[in-house]
Amino acid sequence: MMTTRKKFISGLLAACVTAGMAVPALAQKVEVQFWHAMGGVLGERVDELVKKFNDSQAKYTVVAVNKGNYDEVINGTIAAYRAKKAPHMVQIYERGFMTMLLSDAIVPVQDLLTEKKHAIDWSDFIKPVAGYYTYKGKLMSMPFNSSTPILWYNKEHFAKAGFKDGPAPTWPELEKQLYEIKAKGIAECGSSLAGDYFWSLVENYSVVNDQPFGTRSNGFDGLDTEFVYNKTLVVQQVTRLKKWVDDGVMQIAGQGLNPEQLYTSGKCSTFFASTAAHGSVERNAKIAWSATYLPAEPGVTARNSTIGGATIWVLKGHKAEEYDAVAAFLSFLASPELQVWWHKATGYVPLTNKAYQLAKQEGYYAANPTREIAVLQLSRGTPTANSQGFRFGNFTQTTFALRQELEAVFANKKPPQQALDDAVRRGNDILRQFEKLHARKY
Repeated sequence: MMTTRKKFISGLLAACVTAGMAVPALAQKVEVQFWHAMGGVLGERVDELVKKFNDSQAKYTVVAVNKGNYDEVINGTIAAYRAKKAPHMVQIYERGFMTMLLSDAIVPVQDLLTEKKHAIDWSDFIKPVAGYYTYKGKLMSMPFNSSTPILWYNKEHFAKAGFKDGPAPTWPELEKQLYEIKAKGIAECGSSLAGDYFWSLVENYSVVNDQPFGTRSNGFDGLDTEFVYNKTLVVQQVTRLKKWVDDGVMQIAGQGLNPEQLYTSGKCSTFFASTAAHGSVERNAKIAWSATYLPAEPGVTARNSTIGGATIWVLKGHKAEEYDAVAAFLSFLASPELQVWWHKATGYVPLTNKAYQLAKQEGYYAANPTREIAVLQLSRGTPTANSQGFRFGNFTQTTFALRQELEAVFANKKPPQQALDDAVRRGNDILRQFEKLHARKY
């Protein structure tokens, strides 16, 4: 037997046919695919965000699909595009910017939203965020999950050692504090070496201290850029970190532990890591914790830090009405209200000044002061040629080379200068390969 609902629909259709009326078609939503690299709790937040958009209107449906980690997502996207099965939108990490920009596979986000008549104040995006993803005056992808490293610290450890104001603002002063904390037996180690230390302690060290990482404005001015960090204060920084490790002041996490656990358990007094660690630190810390700005060298005017994370790229090859859906979703993401929700839910920074001001007006930073540090650090001063970010081809590969050489330093296989020289040589070879392949497009 038919259910009551089926009988009703059958009766309605029969009545329409008898009366010579056209049978009404059920309106179908336009569906678009969004591939991303967020797993675990962050993946749940992405699903929640997408549901917010889908529930906010009746025309479009975004389907979020986790495609693995960042490397897996970009590789899968390239393969899908070649097979003409690419998603409409894809989350790609910041190190993939040049690969995506010169791929001939993307629709510039600013062009798309302008064409679809979505009013976005592009000048309102936080400068180091927008600057990283802007090419020839236009935002090429939509900033999504942007973070920056900050200095996390154990308030009780510093207070016991007599440093009631927390970590010192310069590297030499901070070094003295960490050695004293360990010498007094207050903590097993002064700092835990994060897995992405090359980002927080080398790349951002270079940026904050206004040191060139590469020529040609860190690649912004041309593909013929070359790495030069083996001739800057980075050598001094790597030498310092090696000394900390040798002296037991900085600890490398062993089997069964991750670097964050060394900090949140109270074993180590500090941890240089992303502001996006807020969620896990809040959940797992067994200590009185806080955070502050990255230190700088004495006599240096500390600059803005640079970002990690990813943006959303729009890919070619889809229908006009599907791009209507994409534009609506990206416009939704850029709204101050959504940005504030995302900021609170994940620890990633709000991407526009309006969103930051809205969170501030709500009293969010008065109640959660460490959440503001990343925004203030990113917004510090006017970005210079050295602090605006990085634009290197095959950046993932050059970073891998740098990381391998740094690991050789910590394993006592190479002195800092030799390792950095080798990293620069290997990195420049990779840059030349990228330049040869893409020179005509840039």
